[in-house]
Amino acid sequence: MRHQPLQCQIGEHCRDKVQREIHCVITHGIAAAEPAIKPERQVRQRPRWKGMPQAAGEQRIIVEMERSGEAAAERDQCDNNEKGSATRKDNISVPKTKVTAKDTAAGATPSKLVPRPKTAAERKARVAKILKLLDEMYPNATCALHHNDPWQLLVATILSAQCTDKRVNEVTPGLFRKYPAVADFAHVSQAELAQDIRSTGFFNNKSKSVIGAAQKILNQFDGQVPKTIEELLTVPGAARKTANVVLGTAYGIASGVVVDTHVQRLSRRLDLTKHAEPVKIEQDLMKVIPKDKWILFSHQIIHHGRALCVARKPKCVECKIDWLCYAKDKNV
Repeated sequence: MRHQPLQCQIGEHCRDKVQREIHCVITHGIAAAEPAIKPERQVRQRPRWKGMPQAAGEQRIIVEMERSGEAAAERDQCDNNEKGSATRKDNISVPKTKVTAKDTAAGATPSKLVPRPKTAAERKARVAKILKLLDEMYPNATCALHHNDPWQLLVATILSAQCTDKRVNEVTPGLFRKYPAVADFAHVSQAELAQDIRSTGFFNNKSKSVIGAAQKILNQFDGQVPKTIEELLTVPGAARKTANVVLGTAYGIASGVVVDTHVQRLSRRLDLTKHAEPVKIEQDLMKVIPKDKWILFSHQIIHHGRALCVARKPKCVECKIDWLCYAKDKNV
């Protein structure tokens, strides 16, 4: 036990000697590399890398080096160009009369660079441009629900509540083979019909609405789906959205604008309305959209919401309306 302090002193002496030799090697190595690199005066500490073991008390020090000669000058020039570009972007003024649809490969237009209309005339002109671009993208847009007559469309629209059109289109062919006429739906039991449409969700309420609609149409409208919004709204399961779909698609009657989830979301995104309630949104759209466009506009917006302007990650780079859209959550 008396020799232990002597052993510690000898160990410390050897360790100091080794450290001095390592320091000498490192010093000579840095001196040899001096013509190529020069240490920058700033030293920063980086946290330990994830997954890499670290001894107790160890700290990883990263010394940032700067390139010399032409490389440093080139970097400084790039920094100056970026600063000048940022300044120009902040002060840019886009002429309203010269804005055109751009090459989508260049990226989407940032929201702050899209000019906002300030007068009623400018707002009207912007809506006209949006409608024109929708015509270019979706010239033949129509209802995605498969049907052969107004009654089948009414049933399909009732089933589409809180359900995808794809799922409804998988259910309705067998449903209409089993119940080919309005009278067949009017006399079926609710429990049986609920099982037939179970995969569309909310099957109990939907089966009740379909049977009630069939009985109403059979008893009060001679088995024919009515052609006025006032009469159609008296049919069970037919609210304004359903009524507008049936009248617009089956009869070509522009009674209003269909406001589903896509129309509701995109109308606010395109600044065509400030409201969130479907009824108020429809009223705003009926004011800004020409009546002869009400039917087609709804189908186009629905297709656009599914194809490009999706809720989670809109594909703004591929969208022709990009240069007219100043939504805050654009993907640029």
